[in-house]
Amino acid sequence: MYKHILVPTDGSKLSLKAAKEAARLAQKLKARITTLYVIEPYLPPSSGETALLIRQAGLQESYAKAMKEHSAAALAKVGAVAAAAKVRCDGFAVTSFHPWEAIIKATRARKCDLIVMASHGRRGLAGLILGSETHKVLTHSKTPVLVCR
Repeated sequence: MYKHILVPTDGSKLSLKAAKEAARLAQKLKARITTLYVIEPYLPPSSGETALLIRQAGLQESYAKAMKEHSAAALAKVGAVAAAAKVRCDGFAVTSFHPWEAIIKATRARKCDLIVMASHGRRGLAGLILGSETHKVLTHSKTPVLVCR
């Protein structure tokens, strides 16, 4: 059965719910968990007068610091869930414009045999405009995916 589960997290309550499901499953299967946080790259203002008026010195560093803190907190929450279930867990963050690609790449690189992730369940126009990272993972991954809602 499954021995290594990837749990992508964005720090939300819903992704923590998926982490709890993954921890329960890992406990029963004697599997381990790797948790992943995908940081979107910093994009400075680049159009019109805004780009000229905003002093960009320090903005990228502030963004990087805030994202490092946020990702560490999100990864720690998943780590705590795994620890409570007595499941081995390691976590890391990567930077990518496309979280779904980073999730699939991490799955391959870490040799995970299952992805457990949340779906926000956006439908209609919100789903069309925002897209769904979960849907993209489901569409492109060759690794089984367990979706929690």
